[in-house]
Amino acid sequence: MSVSQRLDELGIELPEVVPPVAAYMPAKAHGDLVYTAGQLPVVSGSLLATGKVGDADGLIAAADAKSYARQCALNAIAAAAAAVGGVDRLTGVVKVVGFVASVPEFTGQPVVINGASEVLGEIFGDAGRHARSAVGVPVLPLDSPVEVEVVFSYA
Repeated sequence: MSVSQRLDELGIELPEVVPPVAAYMPAKAHGDLVYTAGQLPVVSGSLLATGKVGDADGLIAAADAKSYARQCALNAIAAAAAAVGGVDRLTGVVKVVGFVASVPEFTGQPVVINGASEVLGEIFGDAGRHARSAVGVPVLPLDSPVEVEVVFSYA
């Protein structure tokens, strides 16, 4: 089954490629890999949330941040597909790096970034299994709670 067929089966419509907010490309192909820039949880030009992830009042709950990481991964697929001439040219996921803007006592970064890993697995199946890092940071661009970059293989 092609990636586009799987997206249809899952009822997932890829978003438009998020334009860069600085001097970089959304994705760049090199050899048989395509690297995405860090993708924020942007939908229709707007960031879904701002702030830090944590367990206290006034912070973003891990479950919400997980859904934002999922959106970041969908944005990464869109960027990679645009760089290589279509989503069906993407053959798998090699590496995911996820950043979570969180308070110092929050240690659930891996659970948050599962939002990206899980949707990539749903879409790519076994080819979506990947190496991964999940890192807590004090702040991300535009005060985003999460940022995800992905390395895809393509043909």
